[in-house]
Amino acid sequence: MPGAGELDARILAAIDAYALDEHGFVQLARALFAHQVNFNAPYAAYARARGYDAQHLPARVEDIPAVPAAAFKEARLAAFPAEHTQRTFETSGTTGGRGGRHELDTTLLYEAALLASFDRMLLGDRARLRYLNLVPDPSERPHSSLGFMMDVVSRERGDGAQAWFLHDDVLDVDGVLAAIARARRDGAAVCLATTAFALVALLDALDARGILAPLPPGSRIMETGGFKGRVRVVERATLYRSASRQLGVPVESIVAEYGMTELSSQYYDEPRGRARIEPRVKLAPPWLRPIVVDGDGRPLPPGVVGAIRHVDLANRGSVIAIDTEDLGALVPSTGTEPGGLVLLGREQGAELRGCSLDAETLLARRG
Repeated sequence: MPGAGELDARILAAIDAYALDEHGFVQLARALFAHQVNFNAPYAAYARARGYDAQHLPARVEDIPAVPAAAFKEARLAAFPAEHTQRTFETSGTTGGRGGRHELDTTLLYEAALLASFDRMLLGDRARLRYLNLVPDPSERPHSSLGFMMDVVSRERGDGAQAWFLHDDVLDVDGVLAAIARARRDGAAVCLATTAFALVALLDALDARGILAPLPPGSRIMETGGFKGRVRVVERATLYRSASRQLGVPVESIVAEYGMTELSSQYYDEPRGRARIEPRVKLAPPWLRPIVVDGDGRPLPPGVVGAIRHVDLANRGSVIAIDTEDLGALVPSTGTEPGGLVLLGREQGAELRGCSLDAETLLARRG
């Protein structure tokens, strides 16, 4: 679409530099918003109802109208014609089986964003790992954003021996154990990329067999996702301690990723705080900004719990700002610690209007 190429170039420059100052973020966000209200009709109508259009731009990032994530189930939220769609990611369906759809007219921004963050948050040592993927196999689930992400990482950063072990939500435990044994024989450090539920299934299987499956030295685990729709829920502290013991990796080598089908960018645990399991502060890349809001959508100060809004500049082809049902709080930066986001999950009956917790109290609560 007109202007898309120029915007992509600006976004890619920020991704490549892994840097974007406040002025640059605001200016790029406003330009992206103007583009989207020009070419994304449902979002334009939504924005107009809130007093904004291409001639009346939000002054602040916090003022950009954010659509609920559920809106991707109700309308086609794309800033390009349907015939230009190159890739569609789908969320799981809810009641009635309807899932959300996030369409992309190019995967260039998505791939650049995911690799830039993965390199810094999982591959700070520039290791060439073997990727054992306990996530949806992209050959079977082509609309899984997580499967696509790990397919890109495995091809671009792996040793060529990547493999997939989750098929129709069933974990191939024997296949995982055989792959771990091969990696040990080869002396190849691995990245075990896994959903939380698949990790529990693997650890349960090890318990049932009365065995351990230590990963080769230098290995790490990327854990993502929770237990939505599952009967069994395991606390993260319990899960990470069990994984560390049964798979032979230090706790600080277990890294949580937080993303959404509706986003093009991901958060990761802040590296210096990984020696503790809870709480961990999530870091966003420079082109992604979390905003915590109350039940009326008003921004809340750091340390106050509310619903998380994401402003993702890599979402050029869809919607820049998305409201979620996830709860969290912003943590301000200090002289020694970077600021970020503490993710609290989706707590039943949680109050979305904010509760008075400063950052120190919040961290104590999660410790």
